[in-house]
Amino acid sequence: MNYAEQDPALRPLLDRFLAPDDRARIEPLLVELGALAAGEIDRQARLADANPPRLRPYTPDGQRIDVIDFHPAHDRLAEIAYERFGLAAMSHRPGVHGWPTKTPHTVKYALSYLYVQAEFGMACPLSMTDSAARVLRLFDPERYAAEITALTSTDPERRSTGAMFMTERQGGTDVGLTSTVATDCGTHWTLNGRKWFASNPGADVILTLACVPGQGEGTRGLGMFLVPRLRPDGSRNAIRIDRLKDKLGSRSIPSGEVTLEDAYATPVGELTHGFAQMAEMLNVSRLSNAMRATALMRRAVREAVDHTRRREVFGRPLFEQPLMRAVLLPLLLDAEAALGLVLEAAARLDAADAGDCVARELVRILTPLAKYTLCRRARSVTGETMEVRGGNGYIEDWVDPRLLRDAHLGSIWEGSSNVIALDVLRCMRRADAHHALADTYGTRLGDLWHSLRAKGDGILELPEEEQEMRIGRYADDLARAVMATLLLEQGEYEWWATGNARKLLVAHTYHALLIDPGALPRPALDRLAEVADGGEVTLADAKEAADA
Repeated sequence: MNYAEQDPALRPLLDRFLAPDDRARIEPLLVELGALAAGEIDRQARLADANPPRLRPYTPDGQRIDVIDFHPAHDRLAEIAYERFGLAAMSHRPGVHGWPTKTPHTVKYALSYLYVQAEFGMACPLSMTDSAARVLRLFDPERYAAEITALTSTDPERRSTGAMFMTERQGGTDVGLTSTVATDCGTHWTLNGRKWFASNPGADVILTLACVPGQGEGTRGLGMFLVPRLRPDGSRNAIRIDRLKDKLGSRSIPSGEVTLEDAYATPVGELTHGFAQMAEMLNVSRLSNAMRATALMRRAVREAVDHTRRREVFGRPLFEQPLMRAVLLPLLLDAEAALGLVLEAAARLDAADAGDCVARELVRILTPLAKYTLCRRARSVTGETMEVRGGNGYIEDWVDPRLLRDAHLGSIWEGSSNVIALDVLRCMRRADAHHALADTYGTRLGDLWHSLRAKGDGILELPEEEQEMRIGRYADDLARAVMATLLLEQGEYEWWATGNARKLLVAHTYHALLIDPGALPRPALDRLAEVADGGEVTLADAKEAADA
């Protein structure tokens, strides 16, 4: 089994998004990682999930050490991700897998998407390591050259991992309530406070926010600091891990409560810009969340399709039963639409990093839209596919319970759905982001985009409280409209490139369901095997779905 070979959407999307040289370079990686994800990574992930990390706070003679012990399966998963494939390194330096420049974000997210189909938890520290390197590179590259090198290393003797400590008991959503205090000691700073959710608490490089005396109230008073695991003299920093969380999912990696007691720290960038700098880290992590949700949907749907083909009921495979086909079709469409949105956002991020101002504004709105809709949809998709498997789907011998548990994290970590929806609203208030979307994607499905543009304008004319009440549904509408447009663009590309109208069938069916959730175009139901596997579909079938 190979997850890349089983995915009818992935390679054609990469054919379109990547330059020919980049497309050629990623191909052997797709083959290798697709096989590993379906084989060794999946086996190790099951072991790591069943044997979560353990905190060892003291030595036998009572000395405080705060060491986290990992199962060997975790270490092997980390080796594959950080060292063999360089998933945390490739966006920051040339040379990873032969790329003459930094590897495109599109490549990173495509490979990570394969990895996460088997192991979700490791993607959390991977994302934070990647994001920490990005923040340091953008805002303080000279001071932190050594840390950037370590965070982007694939050498097991040199590589470091990153973490982001933001949440405090009194201030999760409201970051301005942060109570950790920074004290200037001349050559360095010290931090005192308690962080309530600290994933990867044993990280080598921790970025966190703290109040800078005299700087102001709320988020204006927050500076960003780097807290190393070890002080410059090699001694252990004053980072006390109070306990590890007993989490619903992502059990392969640790999250804990941490107390900083005169912890050694150094400032990152301009202290007056601390919150804005952390927002850069958050945005990249949020796109990673959307990618992970997409990977979970893809794995869950693939499991459901394979199961229904093997399982016979009343003399026929479940896959051939009309009602089951009606259940599977929307799930397949959701997973495929999600991948297109993630890779579109990644491509826009590549363009933004290259200096494209329009792309920067687009990725600013595409990121919260993707996190909002895809993470929420992953919860539903993994629940539906668990039911498809029946009683076995509820049993821990199968992957479905782990997929469902992990799916709930994406809507919570790095901003719950309400927080993300309000971020969409801020983009609309600040820069008419809904207009930017309509201008970019409105050449297709013009009536839909005209309606959404007008609806967004109407929301902005309402009192602020009513704007906030309506933004969640509207954000979902925007995200689905982008996905419908991207499916149609990709469908036209694949039709002209190959003569296969399969993607057009997917696009027209998704659009039909967007307009009428009860619609189930018959051509897609009749061609469900081709939708699932990537077989040949005629243009007549695609047009029939469009007319349905």
